[in-house]
Amino acid sequence: MSSFIVNIVTPDGTIYDRHAKFLVAKTQAGSLGVLPNHAPLISPLSIDAVRIDLTEEDGGQSDWVAVNAGIIEIRDNIVSIIANSAETEKNIDISRAEEAKKRAEAKIQKAKSQDNKEIDLARAEIALVRAINRLNVANKKR
Repeated sequence: MSSFIVNIVTPDGTIYDRHAKFLVAKTQAGSLGVLPNHAPLISPLSIDAVRIDLTEEDGGQSDWVAVNAGIIEIRDNIVSIIANSAETEKNIDISRAEEAKKRAEAKIQKAKSQDNKEIDLARAEIALVRAINRLNVANKKR
């Protein structure tokens, strides 16, 4: 069976590097499925989960990674994701993600109810999407 390499890099270094048979990521243009020998591509990613189906030699299961935007590049059977932050399902601190979600929801509510110009509503909404993404990926491991 043919495969490709998936590596995910953040400013903290490589957080993921494995062989896969299929990958699904959400780009700003829509969902993207990747199989071996995919045509070269570079695209901005949305905040979302990336699903990586491993080869049978690597256990055949699916890994999930919470990616907070970034860029995906596909070239020569290598899929590289460069993101400001990303976490594998095993490394997500669920209680920390739940607290981040609550803080973001409170900021959004305060900004909307008081028409508070000091609170950056767009930033709070992005923080909420990131927290929900992390929780969704963390819950996939169960």
